[in-house]
Amino acid sequence: MSMPKIYTMSFAAVHPAYVAKAERKQRTKAEVDEIIRWLTGYAQSELDTLVEGETDFEIFFAQAPAMNPQRDKIKGVVCGVRVEEVEEELMREIRYLDKLVDELATGKPMARILRS
Repeated sequence: MSMPKIYTMSFAAVHPAYVAKAERKQRTKAEVDEIIRWLTGYAQSELDTLVEGETDFEIFFAQAPAMNPQRDKIKGVVCGVRVEEVEEELMREIRYLDKLVDELATGKPMARILRS
């Protein structure tokens, strides 16, 4: 049996894992949500609705109000893969988000995470 592709998973199923990873390193849900809003342009109220729903990653990114043009500055390795080298666009967006949460969990200041 093959594993489901991550982009068919619901965003709501993965969001708690992002928050838990951040909280283990004394970061907050609010910071995770700030990162997601920076990347996607969702308002907090929209994000709260998505966290309660069944929207998969494909729809989550396809319907994002305003993908941040600075996201191409996100570089580095996630799960052994360089995010800037991921060819499939959707998977690259997912890896950008993974990388931002990793940076939060490793203690980087928000200004650096948000490429300010």
